[in-house]
Amino acid sequence: MEVIRAKRAGACYGVQRALDMADEVIEGGNRAYTLGPLIHNPQVVADLAARGAEAVGSVDDIAWEVAAEGAAEGVSAAPAVVIRSHGVTPEVLEAVRGRGFAVVDATCPHVSRAQAAAAELAREGCRVIVLGEAGHPEVEGLTAWARQAGGKVDVVAGPDEIPAGLYDPVGVVAQTTQRRENLEAVVGALREAGLDPIVRNTICSATRQRQEAAAELAAGVDAMVVIGGRNSSNTTRLAEVCADACPRTFHIESADELDAAAFAGCKRLGLTAGASTPENQIASVEAFLRTL
Repeated sequence: MEVIRAKRAGACYGVQRALDMADEVIEGGNRAYTLGPLIHNPQVVADLAARGAEAVGSVDDIAWEVAAEGAAEGVSAAPAVVIRSHGVTPEVLEAVRGRGFAVVDATCPHVSRAQAAAAELAREGCRVIVLGEAGHPEVEGLTAWARQAGGKVDVVAGPDEIPAGLYDPVGVVAQTTQRRENLEAVVGALREAGLDPIVRNTICSATRQRQEAAAELAAGVDAMVVIGGRNSSNTTRLAEVCADACPRTFHIESADELDAAAFAGCKRLGLTAGASTPENQIASVEAFLRTL
């Protein structure tokens, strides 16, 4: 069986940057925390915790006293708080700084750009439509940055969720991992409703490149394997794109989930991975598949 890796696959710049920043903190010897998982990859998060960067649910969960008592000579007693790649709300960022923690902002630059766009639209007086998954940390951040700037915000997953009664000015910003087709559908629906939306296309180019490369590969293989966390928005969308072109698509987190019988009769197998999947995880799965 021939195993073909997509031309674009795996950890994007923003994820790799966040991992490198967290590694630097750990290697520096300071006690470290991340507010929520640094990236949406359970294996990576577990590895970080084992090496000293624990994921916590809120600022209140950070053990300041433990860190202060256990600090080594020459190492700051203040724990380092690494801001996850998905970003946080302005209130959370203020709370971290207000407690005197050492802040390491690993927010993906593309997410930071989306946050700034949402805030700018709000300051311009727009009703801000955030295209994304309600409850996702990135979307919560985009919403909060717009509201801090005085805007009224609606989160929609697609055109069917656009609220009635909107009037100009309306601004649109997208979660960075959204599909371009979904953004175009939302903008089209707003225009059909007689509105003239101000659109800030904040979809990350890395997400689009991975989706396009995966779709191209999936169209010419017997089966596709997509590697990445099931809690990863961009990986889930990547799997959806692959399934559209190749119904025999498997979304996995590690090689342990693979069953050789699932690939019976396959001559060409495609392999891709989400933007939150590091190279070592891809290589492990690829090595297993090549033994089939």
